[in-house]
Amino acid sequence: MLTGPRRRGPSLPDLLLWTFRRGERDVVRMYDYLSDMMRLAAGGSMLNFGCAQAGPYTPAGAQRALCAEFAGLARLGPGQVVVDVGSGYGSPAASWCDEHRPCRIVCINTSLGQLRGSERRPAIDRANASAARLPLRDGSADRILAFESAQHFRPLSSFVAEARRVLRPGGMLALALPVMARGGAAETARLGLLALTWSSEHYSADAVMSALDGGLAVSECRMIGPRVYGPLADYYEENRAAMRERILQRYPGYVEDILRRSLGRMKAVSDGGIIDYMMVACERRC
Repeated sequence: MLTGPRRRGPSLPDLLLWTFRRGERDVVRMYDYLSDMMRLAAGGSMLNFGCAQAGPYTPAGAQRALCAEFAGLARLGPGQVVVDVGSGYGSPAASWCDEHRPCRIVCINTSLGQLRGSERRPAIDRANASAARLPLRDGSADRILAFESAQHFRPLSSFVAEARRVLRPGGMLALALPVMARGGAAETARLGLLALTWSSEHYSADAVMSALDGGLAVSECRMIGPRVYGPLADYYEENRAAMRERILQRYPGYVEDILRRSLGRMKAVSDGGIIDYMMVACERRC
């Protein structure tokens, strides 16, 4: 468990301003402030929603399960050069390194704080860079991964173009991200509280597929929302007392209250078919 003094963070208006603007610096500030809360609540250092598997549900176990399922979708294997864009604290990359033995993993993140706090492996390099300007040579990577980070890339098409440039022919780009089931202002309005607290671009599934339609051929797409949002929200509600106690060690009460209400709304709009969770892999053919 994380220890340390209670965090003196931004005010609620600051948080809302970062959410509305959603620029690159805003996303970095948001994650730098809230990532400790995500780690406190989950009991691990992965920054993803997780997905339910067979057996008792725990947030950390669900996060590891989603990480492993995503690696399978991306067909990670020995000897590959892998680029992890939006790498967080490097826990997914460390897991992939241990399980799949790539030649090299390059973790790219806009947050210097997260890069400095990342897990270390001999095969892992780190770079402070933007998803729209990858510091890598043309045709130098076998796999490019955006594991629950592409929802922040604006525009998504710029990242896809960079990924295609860096991939070797036959290489694969894989994304895992929360999406709107359908696009449009009316659908966004149905998010309710999440329209304010879901600090991403609210891409629809069709918008993601459209962005990928530029020299990349989709090989597999999975929509797994029912395994993601509901189980997480249920776990938090059932274990709220313990979760709240952990979070209040570092954060003010209003942050935990917003988290709880956001998770409840997330489950509701998932059950209503308004949001989903998308995992998609595509190949550079030429």
